[in-house]
Amino acid sequence: MKKVIVAIDSFKGSASSVGASVAACRGILEIFPGAKVIGVPIADGGEGTVDAFFTATSYIEGEKEYGKRQGEYILREVTGPDFQTVSAKYCILPDGKTAVVEMAQASGLTLTTVKKAGQATTYGTGELICDAVKRGCKKIIIGIGGSATNDCGIGALSAMGVKFIDKDGNTVKPCGDELPKVDKIETSEMTERIRECEIILACDVTNTLCGHNGASRVYGPQKGATEEDVERLDRNLYSFAKKMAEFTGKNVIDEPSSGAAGGLAGGLMAFFNVRVCSGITLLLETIKFDKIIDGADFIITGEGRIDSQSVYGKAVSGISEFARRANIPIIALAGELTDDYDYVADEIALDAAFSISHAARPLEEVIEKTEYNIYDTVKNICRIWKIAGRKR
Repeated sequence: MKKVIVAIDSFKGSASSVGASVAACRGILEIFPGAKVIGVPIADGGEGTVDAFFTATSYIEGEKEYGKRQGEYILREVTGPDFQTVSAKYCILPDGKTAVVEMAQASGLTLTTVKKAGQATTYGTGELICDAVKRGCKKIIIGIGGSATNDCGIGALSAMGVKFIDKDGNTVKPCGDELPKVDKIETSEMTERIRECEIILACDVTNTLCGHNGASRVYGPQKGATEEDVERLDRNLYSFAKKMAEFTGKNVIDEPSSGAAGGLAGGLMAFFNVRVCSGITLLLETIKFDKIIDGADFIITGEGRIDSQSVYGKAVSGISEFARRANIPIIALAGELTDDYDYVADEIALDAAFSISHAARPLEEVIEKTEYNIYDTVKNICRIWKIAGRKR
């Protein structure tokens, strides 16, 4: 065994991408102490996106010294989804011109005290974008998973200098419930640097803004919306999108991915030239993953659950695509393998998939042992690899 790559997404609620990767690396080195083991924490646009970009790009840009920091973390006090102050971080990559913003840091569902999608705002996400632009960044990568919002980006746009005014000349509160009040839009306070900024959305969903496949219908319930709320919020998004179209000339209602993050994607699309990319593909291309894996004996990847959704732009499928191109074996770990995992493994060309759960235990106990179970499962995978090597 000469070289192994570990690229594991977070096991949400139980292990970060960094923690999972470190645990797997320990398991490999216990069986193959002389191997070169490279851990690349990853994310697909949701939780952990900032850390994944910062850690991985530092490795590449830092003359292959893993952990050498050339990028920079920025910590800011911003407006949270409940209009309360929260601490949120983003990072500036080693080029000094690219910032990575994680929507969940400023406008995430985990930050809400009461889930009320219609009252939540993306204002804090806009504040992070503005801060990055003020520091000289010209490209903003936004991981838009894990939002608490359904405001079509009115919050973020307001923070970025767009004014939304009602019939009485008052500024509209930037949240989903207030969208129908918008009567007039002004952009005179938007800076030229904001206007010229390149915005890339790390996004794996294709939901449109409104309708049966829209933001409110598909994601509203998990953000606390009742059936009645869903209908109202959907109408609000439609009304707001029409008003934006009158002002910008861009109708985003049926635009693929416009419904992502409670419509934040649609709001940004209306005012900016936005590029939407698969989160995991964007990360892997940015860190030059094809060069990292060159000459590897195998790759270990994983995520909390491997199911039919894993085929559609999730971390494991993105890693597998790179492995397939390089003809490198790939093994996946998961907290749970669903009944259709075999189909998924065939679809995305996994060589093997393992559940890390060792016994039937209460969920709380399983979660507590996640990192140990990753370590132990990887250790046993390496034992099998070692046996296979002896029989060649």
